This record gives sequence, C-alpha cells and structure tokens, in this order.
Amino acid sequence: MKRLDMHLAGRAAQQGFMLLEVLISIIILAFGLLGLAGLQLKVQNSETESYQRAQAILLTQEMASMLSANRANAASYVTSTPLGTGDSQPSSCTGQGMQLDECTWSNQLKGAAEVNSGVNVGAMTNAVGCIESLGGSPSVYRVTVAWQGMTQLSAPALTCGQNLYGNDGNRRAISSLITIASLTAP
Repeated sequence: MKRLDMHLAGRAAQQGFMLLEVLISIIILAFGLLGLAGLQLKVQNSETESYQRAQAILLTQEMASMLSANRANAASYVTSTPLGTGDSQPSSCTGQGMQLDECTWSNQLKGAAEVNSGVNVGAMTNAVGCIESLGGSPSVYRVTVAWQGMTQLSAPALTCGQNLYGNDGNRRAISSLITIASLTAP
C-alpha cells in the first residue's frame, strides 16, 4: 500500500513539473514574439525612410535638370525661403521658365503627384527644397531637399529645412551640386 502511495505521489510531482515546463515555454515564446514584433516595426520604419530618401534623390535630380536646362537664368532659381510644404505656390502651375519650374517642383515636394482620398501622398513628410548659389567661376549651385524623418538621428550639416521639424535630429536632407559654365566667349 505504501508503495502505491509513493508511486502516486511521484506521479503527481512529475505532473506539476510538466506544467511548470509548459509555463516556462509559453513565457519564452511570448518574449520571442515580442522581439519579432519589434523587429518588424524597425523594418517598416527603415523601409519608409528608404522610400523617402529615394523620393528625395529623384526630386533633387529633377530640379538639377530644370536648373541645367535654363542655365542662362540659373541665378534666378536661388530661393530665399524653402519651396514645398508651407510655401505660397499654387496647386495648379501656369507660366513658363523659372516660375513654372519652381511651382512644379514645389507641388512635387508637397506630394501632388500621387493623391489618396484628396490628400497628397506622393512625397516625403513635410518636404521642402532649397536652391543656393555657392559662387565660383563657373557658377556652382546646391539643390537640397529636406524632410521629416521617422526617428531621431544626428542633425544633417545642410541648413535647408533647419528648425522646421522640432528637434533637428528628425530632419533629413540630401543635396546635389550643379555646375553651370558660362557658354559665352570671353
């Protein structure tokens, strides 16, 4: 009889141990799933940042092409205030030359190329663009696109869009240098 009681007691202890093993396995699985969810969130943020950087590169190249095409009036493209989000450019562009180029670029920076439910979604978040003359002979211009990033990093050295996005570590900026040679004989 005692032997049977000891056998049953040992079996009950073993069942409690199995329950503890299952509980520990569930906890480990939960932590693993939380880690996986965090990784997925970081991947989505990185994908969005990458998309925004690609858009900025395209828009920088777009303005560089417009500036090069109108090289005789390149100096008039220099902006005193950023174009894009928050500027006074109309949503429908008219005119010609530099005015048409600036209006078109401003609308592209605002994301007007792609609209979803009446909201512009075709560009970066709060994008602005700046064109500055760096002087020299031949003339050198810098075209910069700045936008609001999703995570805080170190602030870019470029000044376009500075202090527009709260902490400057949220600002992203990319630029391109354009050299405009004088095509007239000396």
